[in-house]
Amino acid sequence: MDRGEADYFIRQKRTYPERVVVGMTSGGDVRIERLSRYIFTAPSWPRSLLIIVILGLIIDLTLLRAKEPIWFFGTIGFSLPAIFAFLLTRPSVSLLGKRLSWNRSGLLALASVVVGVIATALAAIGADSGFYLPITYAAGLGIVLSLRMLVLVAVADYRLHRMVIPAALQSAAGLAAGYFYFGLEFLCLATGLLVMFGIGSTIFIWLIDRPLKRSFGVSGLSFVNAFIAHMTDGSKTMEDFFREIGEEVTVPEASLIFSRDNREHAVLTAPNVHPGPMGEIGSANLPKIIHDSFDQEVLVAHGCATHDFNLVAESEAEKIIDALSISFQDLNFSDGASRPIRTTHGSIEILTQRFSDSILMVSTRSPEKTEDIDYTIGAVIMAEGHKWFRDVIFIDAHNCMTTVSSPVLPATPLGTEYHRAALSALERAAAAPLLPLSLGVCHRLLPFTREEGFGDLGIQVLITAVDGIKSAYVLFDGNNIQEGVREEIRGSIADLVDESEIMTTDSHVVNTVSGKNPIGLRIPAHEIIPHVRSAVEEAIADISPAKVASATTWCEGVIIFGSQRIAQFASTVNAMLIFIPPLSLGMLILAFILSILTFSVIV
Repeated sequence: MDRGEADYFIRQKRTYPERVVVGMTSGGDVRIERLSRYIFTAPSWPRSLLIIVILGLIIDLTLLRAKEPIWFFGTIGFSLPAIFAFLLTRPSVSLLGKRLSWNRSGLLALASVVVGVIATALAAIGADSGFYLPITYAAGLGIVLSLRMLVLVAVADYRLHRMVIPAALQSAAGLAAGYFYFGLEFLCLATGLLVMFGIGSTIFIWLIDRPLKRSFGVSGLSFVNAFIAHMTDGSKTMEDFFREIGEEVTVPEASLIFSRDNREHAVLTAPNVHPGPMGEIGSANLPKIIHDSFDQEVLVAHGCATHDFNLVAESEAEKIIDALSISFQDLNFSDGASRPIRTTHGSIEILTQRFSDSILMVSTRSPEKTEDIDYTIGAVIMAEGHKWFRDVIFIDAHNCMTTVSSPVLPATPLGTEYHRAALSALERAAAAPLLPLSLGVCHRLLPFTREEGFGDLGIQVLITAVDGIKSAYVLFDGNNIQEGVREEIRGSIADLVDESEIMTTDSHVVNTVSGKNPIGLRIPAHEIIPHVRSAVEEAIADISPAKVASATTWCEGVIIFGSQRIAQFASTVNAMLIFIPPLSLGMLILAFILSILTFSVIV
């Protein structure tokens, strides 16, 4: 390969526009998507304020029917403190360099009013003493303080000492209202009660933060902060969190490089890292990042990797790109390729095609679920293939989703089935004769969105023609394909090509708060097929004689989530979610009992 050809392959740096993050995902046995049950959109702040005012008026009307009416207690005791807190919470949080929207501030004030009213009403049931209402109101203020402390350390800043003042605003205004109605004695008793609830909440927050701190050395609440920031404004601070728990690895990347005279060059590559975990975080948009870093058309297929091999930050993709760029130098091109060979073993199908001293293998289990394959399985298959071939490009087609399921692990029956299927395919391909090769390429953007399951790259088609036999490698930018859709698409192009396989990049930009958003789930196959046929026809029209080279390069020092880290992390988070409700209830009951005992002694 001469210097001009080498320069043609060297990447050109480009900038990527910021996008609003659409959410998160998981795959395999990762269950972080269970956090989605806690994600919601805050209503507009005028609506929250309107409800706060209405609740205050309802309480005013209710108290008018009491034997000894307390005028405007609902408005002054509940509505005004909530409005006061709404107005000051966001500015006080902003002064600390953090963000809290007006809508969230309004919702927090409304939730505090509802909780305070319920707590006051429940505590006052059956009470005849005129002094009991001040006590129950004070208890309600304590519960409001606990709620606001927990919410603000979760959504704004995990450092509790910075959130104490914003959290205390509503209760402090309630103290003033209580002093107006009940005098100095209420102020002293309520202040003591707030201190009790504050201490109890501090202990509770420490307890829920402890598991991740002990397991990973990082604050669990800092992760929640980063997650909320990611969901609301596209912040990438989660990458800092993942970098703290990540580990450094070296992974192989195998590629085929196709060269044609007076035609666009093309590259098919399979980096053995995972395009996750979510939105624009980590390597979730890795296929597009790699594609946009080169002048030629690059198809980034899904290698063997689970969520353990997510890059901790988008910047880590530069190491993949640099390694791929280096592999484009000193290439030896050949015009020999074999006819396509499809091998079936058990539930595994592998479409194989030999290119000179290298081999391309695309695996699938469709119509059975086809999910992530563990890195070790891919490494073993590549090592086995080196008996016959210099370079082995093994691709997980990732093209049949039934549920968000577990990955394929080594030594399991399914993992062993992949190994045996690959051995059979390699032996058959090693004996296949080499014939002249022609190639056609097409890349089309699609009129579908991320929310509909389609990533930014749309669809890429690479067609090989050997001895009159056309094979179509169709690559969607997306996370898996709805069960049965792969078969429909293959059938729709059977009159255009002799052999085909439908693949996805496993890009996780298409996932919101769930790991299930495959191609064909929201957009039916009959709407996708015309675009596929058109792209295949364009690739056929682009066919011309081609030469091919292969390369396997090592991506050094890539920082990924780490072996089993994502599963351990998910397990820890889910355990926390299970114990938080009873633990919080227990803390509130304990604080309330202590306050009642204190008041009983004093009174």
